[in-house]
Amino acid sequence: MNAPGISRLFLILGLAAAMTSSTPRATGSPADQSAPSPAPALIHTCLITNNVSRLTDFYEQVLEIQPHKTGEDYVEFRTSTAVLALFSASAQEKYIPGSATGGQNHSVILEFRVDDVDRQYARLHDVVKQWVKGPTTQPWGTRSVYFRDPDGNLVDFFVPPAARQ
Repeated sequence: MNAPGISRLFLILGLAAAMTSSTPRATGSPADQSAPSPAPALIHTCLITNNVSRLTDFYEQVLEIQPHKTGEDYVEFRTSTAVLALFSASAQEKYIPGSATGGQNHSVILEFRVDDVDRQYARLHDVVKQWVKGPTTQPWGTRSVYFRDPDGNLVDFFVPPAARQ
């Protein structure tokens, strides 16, 4: 084999070794269990609602993202870091009976990082019907505006302190 051929062979073998050592294993063998696993990554939040259409219209305006619809019962808004999904309460009841009640969340805040809280507040003035707290710099330095979606879910548009400087 000539020198370029040998170099190419070593490159291919090196890439194969690197891919094998860094690829997570999907089996449940004892060797797999000894390797540390990464912490779970929150990438998807699903709101159970009695009115998918109403929440879809709201979040389409608020997030300025086109929704990805899968029938009448399920919609996704794919942001740069995670997915906000909307799922009908009747479908949830069908698939996992007794597991959720639409529009009853009073303990979670959906937080979205934005570039300019005050600009977003002005843009959404006529879209949002229930403002909880206008643009404010919090004691921890984050600038936030809080509002509720049509189901009563609390939403926070924020800019972290470092991004405001």
